[in-house]
Amino acid sequence: MAASKAALRYAKAILDLSIEMKSLDTIQADMHMLNDLCYSNRDFVAFLHSPIIQKRKKYLALDALFQGKVDKLTLDFLKLLTKNSRDNILPQVIEGFIMLYRKHMGILDVYVKSVIKLDAGVKKTILEKVGEHFDGNIELHESIDEKLIGGFVVTVNDHQIDASIKSQLANLKNILLN
Repeated sequence: MAASKAALRYAKAILDLSIEMKSLDTIQADMHMLNDLCYSNRDFVAFLHSPIIQKRKKYLALDALFQGKVDKLTLDFLKLLTKNSRDNILPQVIEGFIMLYRKHMGILDVYVKSVIKLDAGVKKTILEKVGEHFDGNIELHESIDEKLIGGFVVTVNDHQIDASIKSQLANLKNILLN
């Protein structure tokens, strides 16, 4: 799910405030916990989206659920979303916060799809090649995709390197047909 402009504004606001208050690590942990909750508990998300539940009751429920379990700033932020009738975009706000946090911390996500699990040597080579063009922390995320037939696909930000047999066969087919 892509974060909306409003969700990104809220995400940037909580990120900036947590940096200013020197509680970035705490808020980041809270956001990951809330993200897990949103993905694992449909009732919580339905609660957030419900126009029937009054704001005051949502405040009380949020207090009961999160008092002492999250930072005061996080709880106040959840209440602000509710006050502004934006609690329904909480999952998008969290997604935006995590993205902005990773950018702020200089963390680059590198996604690799392959037919089989890559050995340490191949992983190291990929990380070295990406590291030549990026300063910061690089996190490699692997996934298996048997449709590739062989080879791999590396995705970094908006760039993709497709070294799969599937794409090479498709390119060969296009050449032969044209």
